[in-house]
Amino acid sequence: MKKIKSHTFDSLLEKELKDKAFKKAYESLGEEFALAKEIIKLRKTHNLTQKELAERAGTSQPAIARLESGNYKNVSLSFLRKVALALGTTSEIRLKKIK
Repeated sequence: MKKIKSHTFDSLLEKELKDKAFKKAYESLGEEFALAKEIIKLRKTHNLTQKELAERAGTSQPAIARLESGNYKNVSLSFLRKVALALGTTSEIRLKKIK
């Protein structure tokens, strides 16, 4: 029987970032993915499923899934605050100068 080799997200990302086109596309979505990755990390740290986090935040599991996908549109500050509170954190919004 052939053993399947597993990879971590970070190791796969490191490999993919060597491709210039992929790196450019990934970096253009950096803010969205950074927020999604942070929420996923916090949720897992608290040993919560998406459904459990949704219940704590007073929303639905599909809403949490969209937030964690990094491909969300029109997310509100109040929604982010609810999710942050459910994770025992606070949201921080800031503006940065474009380079």
